[in-house]
Amino acid sequence: MRKKIIAGNWKMNKTPSEAKALVAEIKEKVAGATCDVVVCPTAICIPGVVEELKGSNVAVGAQNVHFKESGAYTGELAGNMLKEAGVTYVIIGHSERRQYFGETDETVNLRTKAALEAGLLPIVCVGESLTEREQGITDDTVRRQTKIAFLGISAEDAKKIVIAYEPVWAIGTGKTATAEQADEVCGIIRETIAGLYGKETAEAIRIQYGGSMNAKNAAELLAKPNIDGGLIGGASLKAEDFSVIVEAAK
Repeated sequence: MRKKIIAGNWKMNKTPSEAKALVAEIKEKVAGATCDVVVCPTAICIPGVVEELKGSNVAVGAQNVHFKESGAYTGELAGNMLKEAGVTYVIIGHSERRQYFGETDETVNLRTKAALEAGLLPIVCVGESLTEREQGITDDTVRRQTKIAFLGISAEDAKKIVIAYEPVWAIGTGKTATAEQADEVCGIIRETIAGLYGKETAEAIRIQYGGSMNAKNAAELLAKPNIDGGLIGGASLKAEDFSVIVEAAK
């Protein structure tokens, strides 16, 4: 059985003091969790959050990583910097990075390799836009994104990667794919991994759903066979809602 993983993507929210206060509340509420629990604050909040979570069962993730170890890349963070700061996971290729900051399938692949090289666990995001879904090319889109993200990555390293299926049309809109729709696409992603690496690797990789999962719909989504967790946006900024989703992962 794959262990469920619930990760909170805080996006550009919370000051350092607010972040510490939030995780202080979260760690108490999820202390008995049977799934992996991750919070992904903004970079400036990482040191305080790591300090607050010491000794807890909550891991810390970053929201991005650069594909070089150092250099003239103003505003970027290297994997070794994140690792030394206490980060375990890193989100790569989120649709907002693709939409607003020029992320491509190719740079997702480079960042994924860099994260693995630094000893970080990537959470790689894939998902279709509303236009792509309406044109009936959801399958083609997620297959392409998945294949390029895993290009040149060994089966051993592939098993360390979490994939987050995030239909772009459901992020921050309040719209959610039905549990059946979400499970179907997660199944397609798993089939794609099987085509690349074989069934054993495909069965080992965890696939999250990340399109507006919340306290009300989490249980139904997490009950599906191909959904191994959630990448949570807005609901991760409320300790009570986030803890309900973690509880649903049982």
